[in-house]
Amino acid sequence: MGAIVMFLLLATVAPFLFLQSRKPAFAVVQSILLIGMWLYFFQVMMYSDPGVFSATWSMFYLGLIGAHVAWVMFIVSTVKSSPAYQDSLNKEKETLLS
Repeated sequence: MGAIVMFLLLATVAPFLFLQSRKPAFAVVQSILLIGMWLYFFQVMMYSDPGVFSATWSMFYLGLIGAHVAWVMFIVSTVKSSPAYQDSLNKEKETLLS
């Protein structure tokens, strides 16, 4: 159960990561999916497991995929903007040109 809560918390941050990478449409979609994710979580915790391919089930797993995409985009943009990466990229360009 702890792993699911961890994934939900990471998914909760995902719309802000999409906004930081200037993808507002993805942020809106992820926010909508996030509502379904939390509804599914509370539905499973309080009542019974909803059916496979139900609306909240689909939103939960699509939200997990969207969160994964957001975190990968964030990590890639962080690495690309780091000064160490830029220096190594410039050195690589210089060795290729000479």
